[in-house]
Formats: sequence, structure tokens, C-alpha cells
Amino acid sequence: MKKILTFIFCFFTFSNNFVHADRIKDMASIAGVRTNQLVGYGLVVGLAKTGDGSVELTKQSIASMIKQFGVIATNADINASNAANVMVTATLPPFAKPGQTIDVTVSTIGKAKSLKGGTLLMTAMNGADGEVYAIAQGNLVVGGLGVEGADGSSTIQGTPTVGRIPSGATVEKMVATTFLEKNNIVLNLHQADFSQADKIAETINDTFGPEVATPLDSTSIKVRTPEKPSQKVSFIGLLENLNFEPVTPKAKVVVNSRTGTVVIGGDVRISPAAVAHGSLSVKIQEDTKLLSEGTGTVVGTSATVAGTAATTAQETDIEVDEQPARAFVFDPGIELQTLVDALNETGTTATDMVAILEALREAGALRAELIVI
Repeated sequence: MKKILTFIFCFFTFSNNFVHADRIKDMASIAGVRTNQLVGYGLVVGLAKTGDGSVELTKQSIASMIKQFGVIATNADINASNAANVMVTATLPPFAKPGQTIDVTVSTIGKAKSLKGGTLLMTAMNGADGEVYAIAQGNLVVGGLGVEGADGSSTIQGTPTVGRIPSGATVEKMVATTFLEKNNIVLNLHQADFSQADKIAETINDTFGPEVATPLDSTSIKVRTPEKPSQKVSFIGLLENLNFEPVTPKAKVVVNSRTGTVVIGGDVRISPAAVAHGSLSVKIQEDTKLLSEGTGTVVGTSATVAGTAATTAQETDIEVDEQPARAFVFDPGIELQTLVDALNETGTTATDMVAILEALREAGALRAELIVI
């Protein structure tokens, strides 16, 4: 019992040492091990009169499809109210083998109002090289809802023109890869950073031996691997789960000027600066004022044949509302928390914060990279 307790204690002690550590697989990806996008054009049938209707492209597609079964029909013979032409998209995972299934997304490209209750007919899924890598078919799962009344009124919830088919495509062809033919791999960091690349290479060399990993630049790290496929897979499994202490990322402030969202990194600092920020709103309202009514003789119900016109005048009302300017004085090298507290205490809105941060950058007082998206 004592040995078991000692083992458990050592295990938790070892785990706690890596509470703040990151795994290599969360910070980098292996070059060449990637997904591939597939796309195809198809038909969805079985809709409850929510299809394309009179769209000629849909009629032509139906005619071409049923011709394969020996049925000859013209566009005039076809009513496409229960069918819709769609684009089918999917993501092919790395190393996907023939016979495996993948999810597909189906989206309308015509006048269809809803795909609810529809079935996708057999659709070839092509890659960027034009080759067919999967075949899709199946019943759609649609989360949205669209309802239209006889008087033309309608209501839409979600997106009824897009649906999914879980495991709706079967892989028919594997993407060629040279992954197992080389005795090395290249790790590509998700965020380019020279310090991070050097830190990861150092961690790998400390674990597997010197000169196993070599940083190539701020993004890539070359790693030597065993030549045998079985050993290579085991090696990469161990490599991806190595824990390391990440370096402090570059100080950044990300601003979405459209939504007013501001994300500030923890290492953002401000040089000595004073900021005064206020807002000015101007409201202009114009009204037509009647000074005197006209007179006239009316014949029938609406025609005026004689008289004087009414006298009017334009009246303009301008209101100016200026909020008092709020002043901020920042000491040398203040941190994020001090900046946020100062802005929150004065009721600064997201829009005001964007303006203040942009002004600080122009003044050279913001010690961080400002990214406006």
C-alpha cells in the first residue's frame, strides 16, 4: 500500500510541474499532413414544394439525370418545385482511406426556400486537381425553418437553405503522400516566433538527443525521424505530446472596428501619456410649417380648377450634444489591468476604447502591435 501511495504522489507531483506547459501538437502542425477540400454539384429531391420551381438549370439537371435511366424528358415536362440544385462541400482528412466516410454540407444555389426533408442524389466530390475522391448521397439534416403564408407573409429561423449529411460521403480515392518515404519531418508553428521555434527545438533535443531538431526559421523546425514506418509513427506520437514552457508571445492589441471588439494581450504596456476623449453628437430635424391655407373651387371629387396655393416654410431644428471630455494620465510602463480599470471607471464604450488605442499608437505611447481587422 505504501508503494502505491508513493507512486500516486509522484505521479501528481510530476503532472503539476506541467500545469502551465503546452504540448507541441497544440502549437505546431506537421508539414504535408493536411486536409483537402472537396466540392461537387448535385440535386436534392423530395422537397415539399420548397424547391427551385421554374429555374431552368434545375430542370436541365433533372432531365440529364433521368436520361441515364432511359427516360427522355424536356424542360417543359419537368416541374422542379420539389427539387433543388445544390453545391456539396466536404473536408477530406489526411490519410483518409477508401471506404471511410466523411460529413458533407449541402447549400442551395437556386431559388429553393428550404432543404428540409430532402435527399441528396449521388454526387461526385472533386478535389482541386479535378479528380473524384468521394461520392456523396443521403438524407439531409436541416436545422433552420422557413414558413410562408398564402398572403405572402413569411418567417425564417436559422438557415433552412443549408443542410448537412453526417457520414454522407464515402472516400473512393486516397490522396498521394510522401510522408512515409522521408526520414525527417518539418514542424510549422501556428504563430511565427523565433523564440518559440528555438524553445521547441531545444525541448526535442533534450528529450531525444542532440541535433535531432533544427530550427529553420521563425516558423519551421526540421526533425529527424526513424526510417521504419512503424517506428516513425511511434516517434511522432511521442514528439507531439512533449510538454514545454512556451515563451511570452508578442504584445498585441486586436481591434475589430466594425463591431467595436477589443482584445488586449497581457503584456501590453503604455508609455507616459495623457489622453482627453469626448464625444459630440449633432441632430438635425427638418419640418414643413404651414403658414396659410389655399382656397379653390373643386369640381367633382378631387380636381381644383381655381384658387390660391397654400403657403409653407421649411423649419430646421439643430441640436448639439457634447459630452465632457474624459482625461487619462498614464504613468511610465503601466500594465493592462491599470489601463482597463481607468477606462472602465469612466464608462468608456468599446468605440471610445478603439479611438483611444489608435491615438496612443499614433503618439508612439502604445508598446504593442495594434492590429485593426
